[in-house]
Amino acid sequence: MRTFLVYLRNYFMREWIMFIPFHAVRNFFMKRQLGKMGSGTSFLMGVETRTPRNIFIGDHCVINTRVLLDGRGGKIQIGNNVDIAHEAIIWTLEHDPHSNTYDTKGSDVVVEDYAWIASRATILPGITIGRGAIVACNSVVTRDVPSMAIVAGIPAKIIGERTSKLQYTLKHAPWFE
Repeated sequence: MRTFLVYLRNYFMREWIMFIPFHAVRNFFMKRQLGKMGSGTSFLMGVETRTPRNIFIGDHCVINTRVLLDGRGGKIQIGNNVDIAHEAIIWTLEHDPHSNTYDTKGSDVVVEDYAWIASRATILPGITIGRGAIVACNSVVTRDVPSMAIVAGIPAKIIGERTSKLQYTLKHAPWFE
């Protein structure tokens, strides 16, 4: 019965609550689901969380539409002023390709302050995205990303370095998004 109730809660969060067109309502429910949610953080419509109690988000973060945060295999720790763009995915659980029985293995993911994960990027389990790092669109991150690095590709490789002083505070809460 408990499994059914958890499934029902997740269904309503995923299919109904996260599509309500008001940030305050979505944030109200997310604050009660997540392990931690900092002030000024904004969830746009259609964000999906799996095992939300393992997801910890800092202050002034923007989690854009249709982002998937998977906390089933470990913790996701997101710092302050992190921008996660549309349809990005952060995994903490994956199948072990060397397992004879198709076992899963999980590991924590850390996204440090001022990181920017662009649209449709995928972060695999066990990864740390350094402070101020940028993950380009459609990249698949299979190794840690150093602070201030810009990575792109499949698998993601360093293509540049960020040079800004990172003195901004994110605030993005458009109506009906």
